[in-house]
Amino acid sequence: NNQVHEAMAIKDGKIVEVGPERQILNKYKCDEEIDAQGKDVYPGLTDAHGHLIAYAEQKLSADLVGSKSFEEIIVRCDKYRSHSNKKFIIGRGWDQSLWNEKELPTNEKLNAAFPSILVCLQRVDGHAVLVNDYLLKKAGITANTKIDGGEVVLKNGKPTGLLVDNAINLVQKYLPQFSHKDISEAILDIQYELFQYGITGVHEAGIENNEIAIFKKLIERDKLKINVYAMLLPTKKNREFASKHGKYRYKNLSIRSFKVYADGALGSRGALLKKPYSDANHSHGLLLTSVIEMKEITDFCLKNGYQMNTHGIGDSANALILDIYKKAYETNPDHRFRVEHAQVIDPLDFEKFAAFAVFPSVQPTHAVSDQRWVEARLGKKRLKGAYAYKSLLTQFGMLAIGTDFPVEQTNPFLTIHAAVERKNAENLPMDGFLKSEALSIEEVMYGMTKWAAFASFDENRFGTLTKGKQATFVIFENKIESNPIFQQNFSWKTFIRGKLVYASDEL
Repeated sequence: NNQVHEAMAIKDGKIVEVGPERQILNKYKCDEEIDAQGKDVYPGLTDAHGHLIAYAEQKLSADLVGSKSFEEIIVRCDKYRSHSNKKFIIGRGWDQSLWNEKELPTNEKLNAAFPSILVCLQRVDGHAVLVNDYLLKKAGITANTKIDGGEVVLKNGKPTGLLVDNAINLVQKYLPQFSHKDISEAILDIQYELFQYGITGVHEAGIENNEIAIFKKLIERDKLKINVYAMLLPTKKNREFASKHGKYRYKNLSIRSFKVYADGALGSRGALLKKPYSDANHSHGLLLTSVIEMKEITDFCLKNGYQMNTHGIGDSANALILDIYKKAYETNPDHRFRVEHAQVIDPLDFEKFAAFAVFPSVQPTHAVSDQRWVEARLGKKRLKGAYAYKSLLTQFGMLAIGTDFPVEQTNPFLTIHAAVERKNAENLPMDGFLKSEALSIEEVMYGMTKWAAFASFDENRFGTLTKGKQATFVIFENKIESNPIFQQNFSWKTFIRGKLVYASDEL
C-alpha cells in the first residue's frame, strides 16, 4: 500500500514484522542489527526481462557493443582471435545505427579479413547475424535458400552474409558451443553486477532444455542466490519437461512459462507490421512462429498451468498475440499471459490488453535507444502507438519492467531515467521522446518490484516488504530520482532471503 516504515524484523529469511523503530526494537531481540543510516530500503528489484545465458555468452564472445564503424568491428574481432587463440570468431553487439552509413552490413570486409575461419557476428538485438562466406559455404546457404520466418539477405542475386531471425538457425549447428563451466562462471560475474544495482531477481526470457542444468548446478553449489524465473523456449524437450514436472520450482529457480517469438526486431526490419516499413516499402517484416503453432502453444500452456510470454514488436504481431490470448482469458481470467516488449500497438488494439487481461512487459531503455531511427522505420503516424507505456499501464493497471540485457545495459537507473524523462544516458532528446507516454518514478519502481512479482506468480513470496514474505531487499546509497546523476547510483547493501549478498563498503 506504499506505506513507509522505520524498521523491519527478520527471522529465517522472512519478514516477521514491519513498523515503528522503537516498537520493533522493543518487541524483538536478535543477534544482528542493521542500521540503514537513514537510507531508503526497498524491496529487491526484479529485472522482468533479461537474458542471463545470452549475456554470459556475450561476455565470452568478441564484444562489438558501441562499435562506431565496421572497421572497428574488424579490429575488435582480430583482437578477440589473437587473445583467445580460438579458430573461430563469435561476436555480439553491433548496431549499424551507430555507423555513418547506417545501413545493414554486407560481409565483403569480413571475408577479406577472415577468409578461412568461422565468423558469426550477432546484431545487438539478437535478431540478425553477419557471417562470412566460409560459414555460408559450410552451412550450404545459397541464393536459393528459403526459411519460414527468416531471410537470407541478397544483393545482386548473392547472399550478403546477413541472416535475419529464423535464418540464423541455418548456421547454429556449425558454431562451437561455450562450455557450461564457462557460462556458469560468467553468470556469477553477472549476478555480482546485478547485486550492485539492488537487482535480486531476473525473468530469464527464453532458455533451452539443457540450460536448466546450468542454473540448477549453480544453486546446488550455493553460488546462485538471485531469484530466477525462467521462460522455456517451446521446443519438444521443453514441452516434455513441462508435461512431466508441471509448475517447477527448485529453491530460487522457478519454471512455469514459455517464451514464444511472434516476430523479429525493428532494427533489422523483422518486426511484423500491418503496413510496410516506411523506409523499406517492399517489406512488412517477419512472422517467426505461425498462428497455428502459437495457438497450439496457448492450448498447451492452459492445459499445463503454464504462462505464455510472447515477444511482440510490430503492430501486426501484437494484434495477432492479443487475439490469440482471448482464448486464454475465456479459459482462465487470471492467466497472466504476457506480451514481451509490446513495442508498437495499433491504437485500435490497446483496449484488448484490458479486455483480455494481458500483461504488458516493457523495457523503457529501448524507447530512448531506438529514438534515433525509429521514425524512419515507422513514419510519424505509427509512433502514436509506439513505446506507449502510460497507455499500456492505463489499460491493464500494471507493467512488468525490465532492461532486456544484454541488448541494453543492466543498470535499472537508466531504466528509471528512460521511463520518467524519456531520455537516454546522454540526456537526449532534450524534450524527451514521446513524453506523453512517460511514467512516474513510483510506477517504474512498482514495475520492478510488486508488479514484476505478480507477473511471475511470486506476489506471495517477494515484491513488497510485507510480513511473511522473503526478506529480499536493497538499501540504496541515495534517494531515488530520475536525473542523470542518479544513473550512477549503486546499492549500499543488497539482501536475499535475509542474507547479505552485496555491500559497497566491503569491496
